[in-house]
Amino acid sequence: MRILVPILFLLPFSLFSQNRISITVDGVKTSNGHISVAVYDKSESFLKFDRVFKSDSTRAKKGITKIDIDNLPSGEYALAVFHDVNGNNHLDTNFLGVPTEPFAFSRGKMRTFGPPSFKDCVLSIRSDQEVHISF
Repeated sequence: MRILVPILFLLPFSLFSQNRISITVDGVKTSNGHISVAVYDKSESFLKFDRVFKSDSTRAKKGITKIDIDNLPSGEYALAVFHDVNGNNHLDTNFLGVPTEPFAFSRGKMRTFGPPSFKDCVLSIRSDQEVHISF
């Protein structure tokens, strides 16, 4: 009985365990600006900047930049990463809407006519995980 009470008390907390994604971004061409990561948890919100589930950014480091996203519940997520070279906190685009700053996704690659889908980029997060993304 003495063991059963602590187990029953801690069980609900283990169901809501939080995870960390450690992201390594390769191919950063300059130390100017920031590397920004957007985490999406639904296909309907994927690549909509006003519907990001979680985000963070860090100073860019030429070559490799690392960034961690903490406190993610277990689930399915897609990542979008961009290098805000000029530091204006926006992904700059040309007159056609095509990004002019480096960007990449978890797993998915750009299609001929547009970005990959949420499904193409999805990662299943059940524990702490390392993710490598290249520009």
